[in-house]
Amino acid sequence: MASLRQQLEALIGELAPNMERAFREAIDDIKSEIVLKEVVERLERQDIEGAIAALHIDPAAFRPLSEAIREAFNAGGLLVTRNMPRLSDPAGGRVVVRWDVSNQRAEQIIRDQSSQLITRVTEDTKQLAREAIHSGYAQGQGPRTIALDLAGRLNRVTQRREGGLIGLTSPLARTVENARAALLSGDVEGMKHYLTLTRRDKRFDRQVAKAIREGKPLPADAVAKITGRLADGYVQFRGQMIARTETQSSVHAAKHEAYQQGLDRSGRDAALVTRRWRSVGDGRVRHTHQVLNAQEVTGMDLPFQSPSGALMRFPGDTSLGAGPGEIIACRCHVEYNFDFAEEYARSRGR
Repeated sequence: MASLRQQLEALIGELAPNMERAFREAIDDIKSEIVLKEVVERLERQDIEGAIAALHIDPAAFRPLSEAIREAFNAGGLLVTRNMPRLSDPAGGRVVVRWDVSNQRAEQIIRDQSSQLITRVTEDTKQLAREAIHSGYAQGQGPRTIALDLAGRLNRVTQRREGGLIGLTSPLARTVENARAALLSGDVEGMKHYLTLTRRDKRFDRQVAKAIREGKPLPADAVAKITGRLADGYVQFRGQMIARTETQSSVHAAKHEAYQQGLDRSGRDAALVTRRWRSVGDGRVRHTHQVLNAQEVTGMDLPFQSPSGALMRFPGDTSLGAGPGEIIACRCHVEYNFDFAEEYARSRGR
């Protein structure tokens, strides 16, 4: 039978696509609601904040992520509770632990995780739009071009916007913009760099290679298609990274809460619990988590401390200020050990 760790990894793999889909649907919804004329009018007046407001990037657009977090948290708690070791009360009586996703503490965890994720994604998206507008003005682009680069071009067949920088992080957006500039200018080195990007649409490679050989720029309409597909690839990539990170975080938060519920139900002291950090042990583990491997703490609240100084009660825990460098794509887990036998022996010796 698969270990709890293996079962949790399988669960994360099953649930992550749901969160990725929620993110991409939110980005598609934002793009579909954009009235380009409104954005262009504000850009013509140099009203940057007004243009961003016209993009309607607000937390409500990302609400599907809240449901995905709740789903992952609930599924993780159910799985951990089913696999929990046999618990007994201080008198030795058997304790039945049933997962309660609706208790006050669990509900607060879900609200906090949802709020943090949605706030971060909303503000990141607005900041990306702000930076792209400033960059467009600096390059002498017209308001309509800036608006289209943000929102994407409308596919006349599907009636959906494709491409566009909305949904990307600033570094990913800069990669798209650098590729656009190189393809439009005929910069050979820049076009060669484009051909190294793993998220490019390879169907355009022959066209780009021909431009490199001839040392000529590509037509603007071709560049719009090429960079549009590149942007779409990066939106997918970002969705995958968010999905893996947030699903893992939600499942591990649920694991922590499930063991806390077990303690509450059995009336036991958290001091009887030890927690041990475990990395996957392969070459992809970040250095700080290699150092954390096998670190042990007592109780449910004492955090592990990374060599970076970050504090985490479990992998993916941001409640104590751990940043993206400790969280993104982490695959570690924590072992929980209940030393109830020792307490029983002490009570018998009194």
